[in-house]
Amino acid sequence: MEVLMNMRIALLLLSVCSETVFCFSHGKVEVACGDMTPQHDSDPSTKHPPFNIIADKSQFSPGDEIKVTLSMASSEGKHYFKGFLIEARNAGDLNEIVGSFKLISPDISQLLKCDNKEGSAVSHTSDSHKTEVQVIWVAPSDSPSSVQFLVTVARGYKEFWVKIPGPVVSQNGAAPPPQTTFGGSIGAQTTTSTILSHSFTSEGCGGRKSCLRDPEGCDPQNDTTCHFLSFSALGSNVMFELSGPAEGYVSFALSQDKWMGNDDVYLCIRDTDRVDIKAAYVSGRTHPIISSQNILKGIAWRLSDGVIQCSFRRDIHLPPENLNRFDLDQMYYLFMAHGRAEDGRTHRHDHQPIISTYRAAITGPPEDLTGSRSPLLIKYHGAFMLIAWTSTVSAGVIMARYFKPDWPERNILGQKVWFQLHRMLMTITVLLTLVGFVLPFMYRGGWSKRAGIHPYLGCVVMALAVIQPVMALFRPAPDASRRYIFNWMHFGTGTVAQVVAVVTIFLGIHQQALSLPAPWSTGVLAFLVVWFVLADLVLEVHRRGFLPIGKYLKNVKIYTEHINFDDKEEVVFVPDENETYSMESCFKNIVLAIYLCGNLGFLTTLLWSIRAV
Repeated sequence: MEVLMNMRIALLLLSVCSETVFCFSHGKVEVACGDMTPQHDSDPSTKHPPFNIIADKSQFSPGDEIKVTLSMASSEGKHYFKGFLIEARNAGDLNEIVGSFKLISPDISQLLKCDNKEGSAVSHTSDSHKTEVQVIWVAPSDSPSSVQFLVTVARGYKEFWVKIPGPVVSQNGAAPPPQTTFGGSIGAQTTTSTILSHSFTSEGCGGRKSCLRDPEGCDPQNDTTCHFLSFSALGSNVMFELSGPAEGYVSFALSQDKWMGNDDVYLCIRDTDRVDIKAAYVSGRTHPIISSQNILKGIAWRLSDGVIQCSFRRDIHLPPENLNRFDLDQMYYLFMAHGRAEDGRTHRHDHQPIISTYRAAITGPPEDLTGSRSPLLIKYHGAFMLIAWTSTVSAGVIMARYFKPDWPERNILGQKVWFQLHRMLMTITVLLTLVGFVLPFMYRGGWSKRAGIHPYLGCVVMALAVIQPVMALFRPAPDASRRYIFNWMHFGTGTVAQVVAVVTIFLGIHQQALSLPAPWSTGVLAFLVVWFVLADLVLEVHRRGFLPIGKYLKNVKIYTEHINFDDKEEVVFVPDENETYSMESCFKNIVLAIYLCGNLGFLTTLLWSIRAV
């Protein structure tokens, strides 16, 4: 039992790791080769780095090997480090990586391919505690006159030092260049921020600035539930304002389409009692990669009543080295998202992002934009499944179960009316289910891993929906001796499909990609189900002759006869067997009409709510 519990804890920790921004405990950090900055959503430490970097030689010739040692410098505080990245750079041009490395301790270190050069950097293999690591650097034949070793060291997610300057080694006879120390990091950029004195306001939306809001028309100054984004061109810059209730962060992205991926992202991350404002980039359905370059100006923030607010300016055009930043004189879809953060690390957004209805011109005329949290494909998915499994299927069931004796003299295309109506309604159900089933896969581009049991139940419903018509194709004749087997299988499969479909819909209306307003949407759906059960119950009781009103209405005919002596009318109830059939049919038609009206009302309410999200 204890082993099982430990396994569960391990799996939980693994899942937490996968949810956070980047867990590079494996040391495969080629993405950081250039700037040597970990993707940790925070700035490097400005404290003096408590590490020693030593080379066993100060001079070399091409082909020589130099041992480089990274170790702890003091025993104060944490006497260990977890991650590291060691590179050799041209001392005259620190952007040029030089030479290659050999490993001394392959259990704790590994070679990386940086700048298209095999073995040009060394990193950790795990996040185990280390006090020392040694590597061998091999001088290339085309080595510059002087080479400097640079090291990035991480002791934790938020405690790390970038480009710690190590020793400079020079070729025999060359004079070493002057060294400069930058307080534990080379070229580390920091940005000062100020605290906003007041909340943002929606005043001027559509006039002086463009705004995207949820709920539509809300004002962040008066509504703490308002998610708000505004932007306006100011000369060569664009001013952005972002606000929303969140436990950890609020963010927005500029996108070429309505799909997550290859987007320019900006995050305002709460870190205890302050807010860090970051530029980032997402290459797919992954967590954002934080930019190491400082491109934001005029940063300001505010925390109040659980609402995170931040503002900043950004140049419309950026230098070419900012590869993942979009020019702001173009049109983009806007995404707004929020979620949790832990120690400055962002987790996946809690709800589906708000996506603008159409592309917005960032530097164009001010607009009051609209958006939706639910993608159009998911809305159609929900609408098709609701219509199929709460309306057409229920009407088809009622038609087959209670209306077989009706319209005995009428046919549609050579078949009885009830059968053709039943078949038509069930065909519509299967077609709607098939189309609705495909739509989420088109949207997700595959299987949804975060939808819980909902997609699994959906697959069951889809399978049963296909089995039903296939089974009907091979049904025996009505007078066949084994017809009862088909009847029970057809009834059982259909009933199971209907029940599972209803359960799946209850789970689906609050999925992140749709998320209808609770709790009233759940109540409306429950009323819709109960409405069908009541109609089915009334018709079943009537069919079995247990409903008094049905019994008397179908067996009497009302006559009136004038009585002369008191000039009054007397109502006489006379049983009439000839009217039995017509009264039965009339009663069932009334129940069916009432049911369809109620069903249409509840269904319309749910479809309207899908449209509104």
